[in-house]
Amino acid sequence: MREIKPALDGAELRVAIVRGRFNESIGAGLLRACLERLTTLGVHPEKVTVVSVPGALEIPLALQQLAATGHYNALIALGAVVRGDTYHFEVVSNESAAGVTQVQLDTGLPIANGILTTDTEEQALARIAQKGSDCAEAAVEMANLLREIRNEKRTA
Repeated sequence: MREIKPALDGAELRVAIVRGRFNESIGAGLLRACLERLTTLGVHPEKVTVVSVPGALEIPLALQQLAATGHYNALIALGAVVRGDTYHFEVVSNESAAGVTQVQLDTGLPIANGILTTDTEEQALARIAQKGSDCAEAAVEMANLLREIRNEKRTA
C-alpha cells in the first residue's frame, strides 16, 4: 500500500490570497495570521500575491481569474460575513462558499476557504488567528498533495 502523507513544505509554492475588505479589521487579522503561517511553512514572500476585493461575494471571481493565470499552486480566500437582522447573511454566506467551491472544482486548483461566517463580530475576532493559520496550512498541504498525485499519474 502506498500512502501519500501530508506535506507542509511551502518552499517551492506560489500562493495567492484574495481578501474581502468588508469587516476590515477581521479581514486584516485573517491576512496577518495567514501570511505569518505561510512564512513559517517556507513560502517565500515574493511568491505570495495578495488581492483585495469589496466583499465575500466578489472573492470567487477574483479567485477564478487568478486560477486562470496558471501561475499559482494554491489560492486562499479570506473574509468575514457577520450575521445581521436580514436574510442577506444567508445569501452572502451560501453564495460565497458555493462560488469558492465551484472555482476549486472547475480549475483543479486548491483553495483554502477562510471566509468566516459568524453570528457576531466578537466570534469572528476570536477565530481570526487560528483560521488564518489553518488556511495557510490547508493551501500548502493541498498544493503538495495535488503535485504528488499529478507526479504519480505521469509515472504510472
